[in-house]
Amino acid sequence: MPSAREAAEVLLWIKEPVNFLKLKESFESTTSFGKLIEASPTVAGRNVYIRLRCFSGDAMGMNMISKGSLAVIDCLKVQFPNLLLIALSGNLCTDKKAAAINWIEGRGKSVVIEATIPMDIVRTTLKTSVPAIVETNVNKNLIGSAMASVVGGFNAHAANNVTAVFLATGQDPAQNVESSNCITLMEETTEGDLWISCTMPSIEVGTVGGGTGLPAQSACLKAIGAKGGGINPGDNARQLAHVVAAATIAGELSLMAALASNSLVSAHMAHNRKPASK
Repeated sequence: MPSAREAAEVLLWIKEPVNFLKLKESFESTTSFGKLIEASPTVAGRNVYIRLRCFSGDAMGMNMISKGSLAVIDCLKVQFPNLLLIALSGNLCTDKKAAAINWIEGRGKSVVIEATIPMDIVRTTLKTSVPAIVETNVNKNLIGSAMASVVGGFNAHAANNVTAVFLATGQDPAQNVESSNCITLMEETTEGDLWISCTMPSIEVGTVGGGTGLPAQSACLKAIGAKGGGINPGDNARQLAHVVAAATIAGELSLMAALASNSLVSAHMAHNRKPASK
């Protein structure tokens, strides 16, 4: 905008419920499935950044939302003729970048997954103890990550599992950045078993469009019951987000057990090396 005052006027206009309905009508005129749920403006000097929260059915929705966002700008230009669009994406989204706003407000699908592992399984299968793995999780994933001042990285290796599922199901692997936001928590229950959870606020997935139509990726989506559009729009995308979280919690449990028992290096040497040449 020409001045900071006019930028503030845009912000105040957007926040009026009756005006949001105008933006919503403009956005939804461009799409059959997309819905504009919220518009949150932020001002920095003469700049106005608008973070749009949308529903995109079973699509990840970047193209759908981009088209609708242009319609929102056109609507604003009618009200504010001096408005100049610098870039459709102002990085407040925030896509493919580590950002506290995605960690706090979420982006895509937000999932919390939990499991209780009996102490006998922890001892016989994971080769460690419940107190040991809980202590390792606190000191590594919580305190260690805090010392590193991470954003959304309070986990052992969520990105490995997220990327594996993304590649297998035709997702955009670059969106691993925000989709791997995860905090892994572990506690010993009153019965002595292990309780574990992974909280993932920004998993970006879709089951239609993009790479989801490729033969191998389509077969993987079919295998997990999430191929194409769901009976209710959004059901299959939510199912896929649950699968991403399930793979992540399994990977967290495996690596943390290896670290707690100090068997990580020996396991890699035994199972992740080519046989010696004769």
